[in-house]
Amino acid sequence: MVNISEFDDIRPYNDDELPQVYEELAVDPTFQKVVGAIFPDTPFEALVEKMRTCKTKDEFQTAFSYDAVWYFGKFSDGVTLDHSLLPLNKETAYTYITNHRDIILDAGFLSVLLMDLGMPCVEIAIGDNLLIYPWIKKFVRINKAFIVQRAPTVHQMLESSACRSQYIHYTIGTKKQSVWIAQREGRAKDSDDRTQESVIKMLTLGGTGEIIDRLIELNIAPVAISYEYDPCDYLKAREYQQKRDSENYKKTTEEDLLSMQSGLFGYKGKVHFQVTGCINEELMQLDSSLPKGELFTCISALIDRHIHRNYRLYPGNYIAYDMLNKVKRFAGQYTQEDYQKFESYIEKQLDKIDLPNKDIPFLREKMLAMYANPLVNYLSAQQHA
Repeated sequence: MVNISEFDDIRPYNDDELPQVYEELAVDPTFQKVVGAIFPDTPFEALVEKMRTCKTKDEFQTAFSYDAVWYFGKFSDGVTLDHSLLPLNKETAYTYITNHRDIILDAGFLSVLLMDLGMPCVEIAIGDNLLIYPWIKKFVRINKAFIVQRAPTVHQMLESSACRSQYIHYTIGTKKQSVWIAQREGRAKDSDDRTQESVIKMLTLGGTGEIIDRLIELNIAPVAISYEYDPCDYLKAREYQQKRDSENYKKTTEEDLLSMQSGLFGYKGKVHFQVTGCINEELMQLDSSLPKGELFTCISALIDRHIHRNYRLYPGNYIAYDMLNKVKRFAGQYTQEDYQKFESYIEKQLDKIDLPNKDIPFLREKMLAMYANPLVNYLSAQQHA
C-alpha cells in the first residue's frame, strides 16, 4: 500500500492547497512582472481575481497556462502533434518519454496540444535546479509538475529516485494521470538523443514484479520532438568551447536563466511532436533473463529507435549534414534558397557568441552537428527497422 504522504515534498499541489498558493503569488513582485509581460492588456489585479476563481489545477491550466504556453508558440512557425499511432483514452495513462530540446516548452507544448485533443495535461518531471525563484516552484506545482530532487550523496540520490519512481507508478496506475519525462537529465547539447539507462533504472524502482513488469505498468510511449531551429544552439556551442578551454567551467545560474529565456522567446521555426505508440508489446518480447545491465541497454536502445525513426526532418538537417561532411548527398532535399537561408542563420547565431578566444571553425562544427545528428540517427534507425 502506497503512503501518499511520502510524496508531499515532490508532488503537484492538491486542489485544496491552491487558495493559499494563489495569495502567495499575488504578493510576489517577480511573478507580477512576468505575468504582466505575458498578459500586457490585463491588469494584474484582474488576473489575480480570475486566478482565485480556479478551484482545481485543471481549471487553472485552462484559464491561464494554455494561453501562456501558446504565447510562446508565436515565436514558431507552428507547433503540431500527431497522436494517431496511440489511441486516446482517458482511462489509460501513459508515460511519455521524449527527447529533450527545450527546458520548459517540451512539456508545455505537449500539454496544450493534448488539451486541444480534449485530454488533460500531463504531469511533468522538473529538476529542482530550474526552480531558481520561489514563485517558479509554486507556479510549476500548480501546473502539475513534480520535483526531481538533485541529491548530494549516493544514498540520498537513491532515496530520491525511489520516491520519484513510486510517485510515477502511483500517478499512472492509481490517479490514471499521464506523465511527461525526458529521456535524459538535461538536454542533449549535440542533439544526439540517447536514453540514459539511469532514467530507465529509476522507473523500475517502483511498481511490482520483474524489471519488464514494472516498466509495462507505466505504459511507456516514446515521443520524438523535432524543432526546425533551436534558439539555444549558439549557447550550446559556446558551452562546448568553454568546457574545452577550461576544465573547471561550470554553468552559472545566469547562464541557466539565459537558456530558459532564449528557449522561450527565440525563433524555433516549425515544431512537431510525434507520439510513437506504446512499447509494452516490444518489452514483452525482450529476454528478461539477460543480466540487468544488458537488459537496461536493450530497453534504452528500443526507446531510442522509436524516437529516431519518428523525427520530422527539415531542410536544415540535410543541409547541415552536407556542410559538415563537405558532400552533396542530400542536395535533392533542399533548394539553393533553403541552403542560403540556413547558412545565413548559422552565421547570425555564431555572431551572438561572446567569447574572448572565439574559435569560429570549432563553434560552426558544433552547431552543424546539432542539426545533422537527428538525420544521422534517423538513417541508422531506418536500417535497423
